[in-house]
Amino acid sequence: MESYNKFEKARILSARALQLSMDAPILIKRPKDMFDVISIAKKEMEEGVLPITIKRD
Repeated sequence: MESYNKFEKARILSARALQLSMDAPILIKRPKDMFDVISIAKKEMEEGVLPITIKRD
């Protein structure tokens, strides 16, 4: 995983959580007790499978 600052992490997680709430496919095997889209987005970020990148100038 790349090193992101706290603002980039927040932006990535919120964008992915929004995608998941709008029925985007989950990119990881979801644990049975995990239903919250923010938790799923965090897990995807930890595993490095997010289809979101940051472009820095």
